[in-house]
Amino acid sequence: MPGAGEVVVAVSTAEVNYPDILVIEGKYQVRPPLPFSPGKAAAGVVEAVGNGVRGVKLGDRVTVQVEYGAYAEKLRAPAANCYPLPEALSFDQGAALGLVYQTAHFALLDRARLKAGESVLVLGASGGIGTASAQLAKALGAGQVIAGVLGSENARVARQIGADCVVDLEIDDLRDGLRDEVRKLTDGRGVDIVIDPVGGPATEAALRCLAWRGRIVIIGFAAGSIPRIAANYLLVKNISAVGLQWSDYRERDPSWVARVQDQIFALASAGQIEPYISRIMPLERYADALSLLRDGRAQGKIILSVESSGPGPGRERETEPAHHRTEQKP
Repeated sequence: MPGAGEVVVAVSTAEVNYPDILVIEGKYQVRPPLPFSPGKAAAGVVEAVGNGVRGVKLGDRVTVQVEYGAYAEKLRAPAANCYPLPEALSFDQGAALGLVYQTAHFALLDRARLKAGESVLVLGASGGIGTASAQLAKALGAGQVIAGVLGSENARVARQIGADCVVDLEIDDLRDGLRDEVRKLTDGRGVDIVIDPVGGPATEAALRCLAWRGRIVIIGFAAGSIPRIAANYLLVKNISAVGLQWSDYRERDPSWVARVQDQIFALASAGQIEPYISRIMPLERYADALSLLRDGRAQGKIILSVESSGPGPGRERETEPAHHRTEQKP
């Protein structure tokens, strides 16, 4: 039963995110007490409401953002972390439009202070945060979005979700090569903003791509190593390096997060953004989904379907955004 200010949500879908792996391995900044269910984002229907709840009611379709617990049939969560899901959007879309789009929005507007017409380089642009950042940057007025990816298949995804240009991070001499490629694409100027969920050598290379007064936002370290940034380099180029820990916004100012989620849903309902959902898998295959993510074999978002779990054929499939979809694979 929900406590005061809480609701219970019957989960339809859950979103798979890289931090879920870190939580399971005990490497995340928040370590849940054992035993626990992982998962930071879900979508479903409110089926119980505690005292003092405002903003959502019994029967509402919602998305939910939590520290852990989303890989489950039922999820108890603070009502303040539940966001009404427009009827135009499916539960799959609702789950996918949560954590990574929230992260991308705060990175672009609050931390990087994106202005209309500015250029944005997104590292790891075929992944969850990458696809969200590229789409949102365009929707929020960026003049040019450059996708940094590994390999031709990821380049295809980056173009499909709306990136203007693509650079391959597998190029020789990444440190200088990325800078040279970006300068070619920006008439020698460099980019105004870098969104970096990758870390490792790509971070140092991306710093060299920044224009005067450029900003890089450090979101994560999917490459597996934490880079060191030389402060003198920030000084001589008049550039800024800032970090983003999205859950702090949720804990410190939940009303701000709610407003951002409303804007994200509005953009999606208007067709200006659409999550790239590459796979929908039944809940019991969460370990396989996380393995795909850990091994760098996931593109866009992987969604876990609670309603497909258990007996029967379920609805596991590979998929693409509706406006790009050409076939459905079993």
